[in-house]
Amino acid sequence: MKTHNFSAGPAVLPQIAIENTAKAILDLNGIGLSLIEISHRSKDFEAVINEAFALMKELLDIPEGYHILFLGGGASTQFATVPMNFLKTKAAYLETGVWAKKAIKEAKGFGNTVVVASSADKNFTYIPKGYEIPKDADYFHITTNNTIYGTEIRYDMDSPVPLIADMSSDFLSRPTDVSKYVLIYGGAQKNIGPAGATFVIIKDDFMNKIADRHIPTMFKYSTHTAEGSMFNTPPVMPIFTIKETLKWLKSLGGLKTMEKINIEKASILYDAIDSSKVFTGTAEKDSRSLMNICFVMKPEYAEKEEAFLTFAKSKGMSGIKGHRSVGGFRASTYNALPKESVQALIDCMKEFERSL
Repeated sequence: MKTHNFSAGPAVLPQIAIENTAKAILDLNGIGLSLIEISHRSKDFEAVINEAFALMKELLDIPEGYHILFLGGGASTQFATVPMNFLKTKAAYLETGVWAKKAIKEAKGFGNTVVVASSADKNFTYIPKGYEIPKDADYFHITTNNTIYGTEIRYDMDSPVPLIADMSSDFLSRPTDVSKYVLIYGGAQKNIGPAGATFVIIKDDFMNKIADRHIPTMFKYSTHTAEGSMFNTPPVMPIFTIKETLKWLKSLGGLKTMEKINIEKASILYDAIDSSKVFTGTAEKDSRSLMNICFVMKPEYAEKEEAFLTFAKSKGMSGIKGHRSVGGFRASTYNALPKESVQALIDCMKEFERSL
């Protein structure tokens, strides 16, 4: 029986990327050495990371004047690194979920941090609208996709101040106008690679507007751009997998094609939820995520939640249990999840519904 991987992260990756990584761990390009035992400064690994840089620049059409970085530490380290570098007088944040709250908490340690809007009043089931971004803020920070609650900002907004985005869980799921951002970051373990690597895209002229405080060498973006992500040993294996995933994305036709596929996958699952007598979605319809589809049992069937999880597992569905803080179910439909898996989940839901 096939297992369908709906895990929220670490998450499903292209099979070809996994296979090629496994081969490289045994022997990188026939050199007789493993990817994970050669120097990160060797020509063999230099070729890997440079190809990853080039593919990302091509897929996103990143304009001149930006640097790409692959670092360690995860997005959670970036929560502190961003304000450490750039919060001078005031920073503005949009609060749309747990990870946005964590970023806000870190920023408060470095200065005045303003929450311009929040959806906490409805348990983060929508993306706030109609808020005003303070024009005197050093930057405005958003979290584009909220994995726990299933909401997403699916457009590149205009901002009167420098725009920074945590795109951990929807990066490369659609075309992105990088020129609207001064900094994009995220953990790789959703759409583009395994856990262990953090991607950063930073605008050069913004990077130079650093705050007047002591910033440890490892936490300065300029430290890493100057060394091409090689100031210290980078996460070599995840970077290789990122490179292979980017190659896979290019082979599909790029981000416009990927967005079309993602819309189709999410649409058929949301349609199944909306037409169900048993299940109901949790996010407001105009805020729904294409990456994390959250749903629960309708009140009259609430006691059937564990029964459905057991039934779904018997049908090969993996990772659909909702986050412990919200319960219910979550189907993460990241780039590498095939439409066939989504249809299998829909069939599973309908079969369970018929049994009631």
